[in-house]
Amino acid sequence: MLRETAARLHPLVKPQNLWVVTNAQQAAMVRSQLRGMPASNVVAEPVGRNTAAAIGLTAIHLVHQHGDALMAVLPSDSYVSNAAGYRRLMRGALEFVREPGKMGVFGIVPTQPDVGYGYIELGSATANPGGVRMVAVRRFTEKPALPLARKYVASGKFLWNAGMFFWRASTFLENLRQFLPATYVALQKLAPTIGTHGYAGALKRIYPQLQNISVDYGIMEPATRVSGSPRVFVAPAKVGWSDIGSWAAVYDFLAAKPGANVSAGQLFALDAEGNYFGSPKKFVAAIGVRDLVIVETDDALLVCDRSRAQDVGKIVKWLEEQKKTELL
Repeated sequence: MLRETAARLHPLVKPQNLWVVTNAQQAAMVRSQLRGMPASNVVAEPVGRNTAAAIGLTAIHLVHQHGDALMAVLPSDSYVSNAAGYRRLMRGALEFVREPGKMGVFGIVPTQPDVGYGYIELGSATANPGGVRMVAVRRFTEKPALPLARKYVASGKFLWNAGMFFWRASTFLENLRQFLPATYVALQKLAPTIGTHGYAGALKRIYPQLQNISVDYGIMEPATRVSGSPRVFVAPAKVGWSDIGSWAAVYDFLAAKPGANVSAGQLFALDAEGNYFGSPKKFVAAIGVRDLVIVETDDALLVCDRSRAQDVGKIVKWLEEQKKTELL
Protein backbone atom coordinates (compact mmCIF):
# COMPACT_ATOMS: atom_id res chain seq x y z
CA MET A 1 0.00 0.00 0.00
CA LEU A 2 2.93 2.32 0.60
CA ARG A 3 4.17 1.66 -2.93
CA GLU A 4 0.66 2.18 -4.32
CA THR A 5 0.32 5.48 -2.45
CA ALA A 6 3.55 6.71 -4.07
CA ALA A 7 2.69 5.32 -7.50
CA ARG A 8 -0.69 7.05 -7.74
CA LEU A 9 1.03 10.43 -7.33
CA HIS A 10 2.98 10.00 -10.59
CA PRO A 11 3.50 12.20 -12.58
CA LEU A 12 2.17 14.96 -10.32
CA VAL A 13 4.90 14.41 -7.71
CA LYS A 14 8.44 13.45 -8.69
CA PRO A 15 10.15 10.67 -6.67
CA GLN A 16 12.72 13.11 -5.29
CA ASN A 17 9.88 15.14 -3.78
CA LEU A 18 8.37 12.20 -1.89
CA TRP A 19 8.95 12.13 1.86
CA VAL A 20 7.88 9.43 4.29
CA VAL A 21 7.68 9.78 8.04
CA THR A 22 7.76 6.47 9.89
CA ASN A 23 9.15 4.96 13.07
CA ALA A 24 12.82 4.17 13.45
CA GLN A 25 12.20 0.41 13.38
CA GLN A 26 10.60 0.57 9.92
CA ALA A 27 12.83 3.20 8.30
CA ALA A 28 15.13 0.73 6.52
CA MET A 29 12.18 -1.26 5.22
CA VAL A 30 10.53 1.91 3.87
CA ARG A 31 13.73 2.86 2.05
CA SER A 32 13.83 -0.57 0.41
CA GLN A 33 10.21 -0.26 -0.75
CA LEU A 34 10.56 3.17 -2.40
CA ARG A 35 13.81 2.88 -4.30
CA GLY A 36 13.26 5.95 -6.49
CA MET A 37 13.01 8.19 -3.43
CA PRO A 38 16.20 9.56 -1.84
CA ALA A 39 17.06 7.58 1.30
CA SER A 40 17.42 10.86 3.21
CA ASN A 41 13.72 11.59 2.55
CA VAL A 42 12.70 8.99 5.12
CA VAL A 43 12.12 10.81 8.40
CA ALA A 44 12.34 8.39 11.33
CA GLU A 45 10.58 9.05 14.63
CA PRO A 46 12.44 7.66 17.67
CA VAL A 47 9.05 7.27 19.43
CA GLY A 48 5.47 7.72 18.26
CA ARG A 49 3.99 11.12 19.05
CA ASN A 50 0.92 11.07 16.76
CA THR A 51 0.34 12.99 13.55
CA ALA A 52 0.76 16.62 14.66
CA ALA A 53 4.35 15.97 15.76
CA ALA A 54 5.11 13.72 12.77
CA ILE A 55 3.93 16.35 10.29
CA GLY A 56 5.77 19.09 12.19
CA LEU A 57 8.99 17.06 12.08
CA THR A 58 8.64 16.61 8.32
CA ALA A 59 7.79 20.29 7.85
CA ILE A 60 11.06 21.46 9.41
CA HIS A 61 12.96 19.03 7.17
CA LEU A 62 11.19 20.42 4.11
CA VAL A 63 11.92 24.00 5.12
CA HIS A 64 15.58 23.08 5.62
CA GLN A 65 15.86 21.50 2.17
CA HIS A 66 13.27 23.28 0.01
CA GLY A 67 12.23 26.44 1.81
CA ASP A 68 8.51 27.18 2.04
CA ALA A 69 7.39 24.05 0.18
CA LEU A 70 3.83 23.00 -0.60
CA MET A 71 2.89 19.91 1.42
CA ALA A 72 0.43 17.13 0.66
CA VAL A 73 0.04 14.92 3.75
CA LEU A 74 -1.24 11.52 2.62
CA PRO A 75 -1.78 8.38 4.73
CA SER A 76 -0.38 5.19 3.21
CA ASP A 77 -3.30 2.99 4.31
CA SER A 78 -5.86 4.20 1.78
CA TYR A 79 -7.07 2.65 -1.47
CA VAL A 80 -8.04 4.89 -4.41
CA SER A 81 -9.48 3.40 -7.59
CA ASN A 82 -9.59 6.65 -9.62
CA ALA A 83 -5.96 7.79 -9.51
CA ALA A 84 -6.38 10.34 -12.31
CA GLY A 85 -9.31 12.02 -10.54
CA TYR A 86 -7.36 11.93 -7.30
CA ARG A 87 -4.41 13.76 -8.91
CA ARG A 88 -6.75 16.35 -10.45
CA LEU A 89 -8.19 17.14 -7.02
CA MET A 90 -4.70 17.24 -5.51
CA ARG A 91 -3.52 19.69 -8.16
CA GLY A 92 -6.43 22.02 -7.38
CA ALA A 93 -5.99 21.73 -3.62
CA LEU A 94 -2.26 22.47 -3.84
CA GLU A 95 -2.93 25.48 -6.06
CA PHE A 96 -5.47 26.74 -3.52
CA VAL A 97 -3.11 26.49 -0.53
CA ARG A 98 -0.35 28.43 -2.27
CA GLU A 99 -2.00 31.39 -0.57
CA PRO A 100 -0.35 31.69 2.86
CA GLY A 101 -2.69 30.80 5.70
CA LYS A 102 -4.96 28.52 3.69
CA MET A 103 -5.28 24.81 4.55
CA GLY A 104 -7.05 22.09 2.59
CA VAL A 105 -8.39 18.61 3.27
CA PHE A 106 -10.05 15.92 1.17
CA GLY A 107 -13.58 14.99 2.23
CA ILE A 108 -15.14 11.76 1.03
CA VAL A 109 -18.82 11.80 0.09
CA PRO A 110 -20.38 9.32 2.57
CA THR A 111 -21.95 6.13 1.28
CA GLN A 112 -23.43 5.17 4.66
CA PRO A 113 -23.65 6.48 8.25
CA ASP A 114 -20.31 4.99 9.31
CA VAL A 115 -19.19 5.63 12.91
CA GLY A 116 -15.57 4.74 12.17
CA TYR A 117 -14.75 8.04 10.46
CA GLY A 118 -14.49 11.65 11.50
CA TYR A 119 -16.93 14.00 9.77
CA ILE A 120 -16.45 17.43 8.19
CA GLU A 121 -19.34 19.90 8.18
CA LEU A 122 -19.50 22.13 5.11
CA GLY A 123 -19.68 25.91 5.44
CA SER A 124 -20.85 28.42 2.85
CA ALA A 125 -17.74 30.01 1.34
CA THR A 126 -16.40 28.33 -1.80
CA ALA A 127 -13.48 28.59 -4.23
CA ASN A 128 -12.71 26.82 -7.52
CA PRO A 129 -8.95 26.54 -8.12
CA GLY A 130 -8.39 24.80 -11.45
CA GLY A 131 -12.03 23.78 -11.56
CA VAL A 132 -11.79 21.93 -8.22
CA ARG A 133 -14.51 22.87 -5.75
CA MET A 134 -13.18 23.89 -2.33
CA VAL A 135 -15.72 24.54 0.44
CA ALA A 136 -15.04 26.26 3.76
CA VAL A 137 -15.06 23.87 6.73
CA ARG A 138 -17.52 24.81 9.45
CA ARG A 139 -16.25 22.20 11.92
CA PHE A 140 -14.72 18.75 12.37
CA THR A 141 -16.55 16.06 14.38
CA GLU A 142 -14.78 12.91 15.52
CA LYS A 143 -16.51 9.53 15.07
CA PRO A 144 -20.10 10.30 16.11
CA ALA A 145 -22.55 7.79 17.56
CA LEU A 146 -24.72 6.03 14.99
CA PRO A 147 -27.89 8.17 15.43
CA LEU A 148 -25.86 11.34 14.89
CA ALA A 149 -23.98 9.81 11.94
CA ARG A 150 -27.34 9.05 10.33
CA LYS A 151 -28.40 12.68 10.72
CA TYR A 152 -25.12 13.88 9.26
CA VAL A 153 -25.41 11.72 6.15
CA ALA A 154 -29.10 12.55 5.64
CA SER A 155 -28.38 16.30 5.80
CA GLY A 156 -25.98 16.22 2.84
CA LYS A 157 -23.81 18.76 4.66
CA PHE A 158 -21.13 16.39 5.95
CA LEU A 159 -18.19 14.51 4.42
CA TRP A 160 -15.89 11.85 5.83
CA ASN A 161 -12.48 13.12 6.87
CA ALA A 162 -9.97 11.23 4.71
CA GLY A 163 -6.96 12.52 6.67
CA MET A 164 -5.39 14.00 3.53
CA PHE A 165 -4.17 17.55 4.13
CA PHE A 166 -2.63 20.34 2.03
CA TRP A 167 -0.80 23.53 3.03
CA ARG A 168 2.44 25.45 2.79
CA ALA A 169 5.10 24.38 5.27
CA SER A 170 5.06 27.89 6.72
CA THR A 171 1.26 27.79 7.11
CA PHE A 172 1.41 24.54 9.05
CA LEU A 173 4.23 25.75 11.28
CA GLU A 174 2.39 29.00 12.00
CA ASN A 175 -0.70 27.04 13.05
CA LEU A 176 1.52 24.76 15.13
CA ARG A 177 2.95 27.87 16.84
CA GLN A 178 -0.56 29.16 17.52
CA PHE A 179 -2.26 25.98 18.73
CA LEU A 180 0.57 23.72 19.99
CA PRO A 181 3.22 26.25 21.04
CA ALA A 182 5.34 23.85 23.14
CA THR A 183 5.69 21.47 20.19
CA TYR A 184 6.53 24.37 17.89
CA VAL A 185 9.25 25.69 20.21
CA ALA A 186 10.77 22.21 20.61
CA LEU A 187 10.88 21.65 16.84
CA GLN A 188 12.49 25.05 16.31
CA LYS A 189 15.25 23.95 18.68
CA LEU A 190 15.68 20.78 16.65
CA ALA A 191 15.63 22.46 13.22
CA PRO A 192 19.19 23.93 13.28
CA THR A 193 20.65 20.45 13.88
CA ILE A 194 19.22 18.97 10.64
CA GLY A 195 22.09 17.87 8.41
CA THR A 196 24.62 17.94 11.25
CA HIS A 197 26.19 15.21 13.39
CA GLY A 198 24.16 16.46 16.32
CA TYR A 199 20.77 15.77 14.75
CA ALA A 200 20.31 12.15 15.89
CA GLY A 201 21.10 12.96 19.51
CA ALA A 202 18.91 16.08 19.50
CA LEU A 203 16.02 14.15 17.94
CA LYS A 204 16.18 11.43 20.60
CA ARG A 205 16.30 14.07 23.33
CA ILE A 206 13.66 16.48 22.04
CA TYR A 207 11.10 14.37 20.18
CA PRO A 208 9.77 12.35 23.16
CA GLN A 209 8.87 15.68 24.83
CA LEU A 210 6.42 16.64 22.06
CA GLN A 211 2.69 16.56 22.74
CA ASN A 212 1.04 13.28 21.71
CA ILE A 213 -1.95 14.56 19.74
CA SER A 214 -3.40 14.14 16.27
CA VAL A 215 -3.28 16.92 13.71
CA ASP A 216 -7.09 16.81 13.62
CA TYR A 217 -7.49 17.59 17.32
CA GLY A 218 -4.39 19.74 17.69
CA ILE A 219 -4.52 21.91 14.56
CA MET A 220 -7.52 21.46 12.26
CA GLU A 221 -10.32 21.65 14.82
CA PRO A 222 -9.08 24.81 16.57
CA ALA A 223 -8.29 26.41 13.19
CA THR A 224 -11.98 26.24 12.25
CA ARG A 225 -12.93 28.07 15.47
CA VAL A 226 -10.80 31.13 14.79
CA SER A 227 -12.82 34.24 13.94
CA GLY A 228 -12.40 36.01 10.62
CA SER A 229 -12.12 34.64 7.11
CA PRO A 230 -12.15 30.82 6.91
CA ARG A 231 -8.71 29.26 6.74
CA VAL A 232 -9.67 25.56 6.32
CA PHE A 233 -11.34 24.33 3.11
CA VAL A 234 -12.41 20.85 2.00
CA ALA A 235 -12.45 19.35 -1.49
CA PRO A 236 -15.38 16.90 -1.86
CA ALA A 237 -13.86 13.78 -3.38
CA LYS A 238 -15.41 10.90 -5.31
CA VAL A 239 -12.30 8.95 -6.27
CA GLY A 240 -13.12 5.39 -5.23
CA TRP A 241 -11.55 5.89 -1.80
CA SER A 242 -11.45 3.25 0.92
CA ASP A 243 -9.71 3.56 4.26
CA ILE A 244 -8.01 0.22 4.88
CA GLY A 245 -7.37 1.32 8.44
CA SER A 246 -9.31 -1.35 10.29
CA TRP A 247 -9.95 -5.07 9.95
CA ALA A 248 -13.58 -4.31 9.10
CA ALA A 249 -12.35 -2.18 6.20
CA VAL A 250 -10.07 -5.01 5.06
CA TYR A 251 -13.08 -7.32 5.07
CA ASP A 252 -15.21 -4.85 3.09
CA PHE A 253 -12.42 -4.46 0.55
CA LEU A 254 -11.88 -8.20 0.04
CA ALA A 255 -15.38 -9.66 0.42
CA ALA A 256 -16.75 -10.81 -2.93
CA LYS A 257 -20.30 -10.08 -1.77
CA PRO A 258 -22.12 -9.11 1.45
CA GLY A 259 -21.98 -11.92 3.96
CA ALA A 260 -19.10 -13.74 2.30
CA ASN A 261 -16.35 -15.21 4.46
CA VAL A 262 -12.82 -13.97 3.82
CA SER A 263 -9.81 -16.05 4.79
CA ALA A 264 -6.07 -15.63 4.36
CA GLY A 265 -5.67 -19.43 4.31
CA GLN A 266 -7.64 -22.63 3.82
CA LEU A 267 -11.16 -22.40 5.28
CA PHE A 268 -14.10 -24.71 5.91
CA ALA A 269 -17.25 -22.82 6.92
CA LEU A 270 -20.53 -24.33 8.11
CA ASP A 271 -23.43 -21.95 8.78
CA ALA A 272 -20.88 -19.13 9.06
CA GLU A 273 -20.97 -15.81 7.26
CA GLY A 274 -19.49 -12.32 7.24
CA ASN A 275 -16.24 -13.37 8.93
CA TYR A 276 -12.61 -12.39 8.33
CA PHE A 277 -9.97 -14.99 9.24
CA GLY A 278 -6.39 -13.75 9.12
CA SER A 279 -4.58 -17.03 9.71
CA PRO A 280 -2.52 -17.82 6.60
CA LYS A 281 -0.57 -20.78 8.08
CA LYS A 282 -3.38 -22.74 9.71
CA PHE A 283 -6.48 -24.48 8.41
CA VAL A 284 -9.56 -22.69 9.82
CA ALA A 285 -12.87 -24.44 10.53
CA ALA A 286 -15.72 -22.04 11.35
CA ILE A 287 -19.13 -23.27 12.55
CA GLY A 288 -22.12 -21.07 13.30
CA VAL A 289 -20.24 -17.80 13.73
CA ARG A 290 -21.05 -14.49 12.10
CA ASP A 291 -19.37 -11.15 11.57
CA LEU A 292 -16.18 -12.00 13.44
CA VAL A 293 -12.63 -10.82 12.87
CA ILE A 294 -9.96 -13.35 13.90
CA VAL A 295 -6.33 -12.50 13.18
CA GLU A 296 -3.40 -14.66 14.22
CA THR A 297 0.26 -13.68 14.41
CA ASP A 298 3.19 -15.55 15.94
CA ASP A 299 2.69 -14.00 19.37
CA ALA A 300 -0.93 -12.83 19.54
CA LEU A 301 -4.52 -13.64 18.59
CA LEU A 302 -7.21 -11.03 17.97
CA VAL A 303 -10.89 -11.97 18.23
CA CYS A 304 -13.54 -9.29 17.85
CA ASP A 305 -16.94 -8.55 16.40
CA ARG A 306 -16.50 -6.97 12.97
CA SER A 307 -18.61 -3.98 14.07
CA ARG A 308 -16.11 -3.32 16.90
CA ALA A 309 -12.97 -3.38 14.72
CA GLN A 310 -12.33 0.32 15.37
CA ASP A 311 -11.81 -0.53 19.05
CA VAL A 312 -8.56 -2.34 18.23
CA GLY A 313 -6.95 1.07 18.84
CA LYS A 314 -7.96 0.75 22.50
CA ILE A 315 -5.95 -2.47 22.72
CA VAL A 316 -2.94 -0.66 21.30
CA LYS A 317 -3.35 2.08 23.90
CA TRP A 318 -3.57 -0.51 26.70
CA LEU A 319 -0.44 -2.29 25.44
CA GLU A 320 1.40 1.05 25.43
CA GLU A 321 0.28 1.77 28.99
CA GLN A 322 1.38 -1.69 30.11
CA LYS A 323 4.79 -1.24 28.42
CA LYS A 324 4.23 -4.36 26.33
CA THR A 325 6.23 -2.91 23.49
CA GLU A 326 7.09 -6.35 22.10
CA LEU A 327 3.43 -6.73 21.07
CA LEU A 328 3.10 -3.33 19.36
